[in-house]
Amino acid sequence: MRVAFVHYWLVNMRGGEYVLEQLSDLFPQADIFTHVVDRSKISEKLAHHQIIETSIAKLPAAKKHYQKYLMFMPKALEELDLREYDLVISSESGPAKGIVTRPDATHICYVHSPMRYIWDLYPEYRNGLTFPTKQVFSATAHKLRQWDYTSAQRVDHVIANSKFVAQRVNKFWNRTAEILNPPVDLSRFTPNSAPDDFYLFVSELVPYKRADLALEAFRELGAKLRIVGSGSELKHLQADAPDNVEFLGRVSNEELNSLYANCRALIFPGEEDFGIVPLEAMASGRPVIAYGKGGILDTVIPGKTGLFFHDQTKSALIAAIKQFEAASPDHFDPVEIAKHVQDFSPESFREKLRTIIEREANLPRTNDPMQVVPVPKAS
Repeated sequence: MRVAFVHYWLVNMRGGEYVLEQLSDLFPQADIFTHVVDRSKISEKLAHHQIIETSIAKLPAAKKHYQKYLMFMPKALEELDLREYDLVISSESGPAKGIVTRPDATHICYVHSPMRYIWDLYPEYRNGLTFPTKQVFSATAHKLRQWDYTSAQRVDHVIANSKFVAQRVNKFWNRTAEILNPPVDLSRFTPNSAPDDFYLFVSELVPYKRADLALEAFRELGAKLRIVGSGSELKHLQADAPDNVEFLGRVSNEELNSLYANCRALIFPGEEDFGIVPLEAMASGRPVIAYGKGGILDTVIPGKTGLFFHDQTKSALIAAIKQFEAASPDHFDPVEIAKHVQDFSPESFREKLRTIIEREANLPRTNDPMQVVPVPKAS
């Protein structure tokens, strides 16, 4: 059986690319199609595959400015010749699912998120643009929404990475999605029952992550906060940060593991489609204090693995931190928190995904737990 993956772009290794690696374990001979690839930024596992770029890669400075070519991506996807593939699995966050397959081929789409910049976050993205760019983006987004809805109807089966994303798939695409949470590499983390006295914030420093909310809350509380990450908001946040807030920038995996294990709790004030960072903190036995909306609702158990605050305000976050401080020292058990995260292991993810693929593509199991063989569809 010929299998193809379609991924939006391969220019770094983040959550979407980690899911793609799990697909690679299931189908190590699959070909990967993507708009643009930077081979210096991807893992050896992904680089092992044959990777075919769309026509976007031929445009000037595409590896750096690929997102500026958004308006050309639908056509680039539909130009791909996928006639030889029996199973196509698209990985959707940027435009990826809009390919055209054979009528008898199976197309499964794993949705990290419908493109938020043309749907629910469109006003926020548009307002951040200059006037000329704003006019171009408005026209592009209008046409892209029509194409995004239409191309979603070509998919045979939709999988969403959280209940939150499944709701948006239903709203914007009028499709029902099966839910399969993405995996976390749990082997990196060790629970710690003796944390230090600081709280931790880990994220790209962009507006919707709400590092500003965490900073203002800790300005008033006076407790220690360490911020890991970089981004467009870094200089602005640093300029007005109190002495009890420390910016660490980007750190190595080893440093991050230590920070997770030794923090009192992770602060997570943004609204995410899913959120890998809270699972990494919980894998280290540390609780999460989070804004109770979005994908976080799939992963944190209030009172057991963390706490929610339900208004995205400084006062609500402060109240949640005070509630956490008032709890008895053994209220949040590091061992139980880490045990909860085992449901999100790569092995569990692959087995669940494999079951879905076998069902939707009519594939029987083999003796090899990582392989499947095809049963031809009825003509």
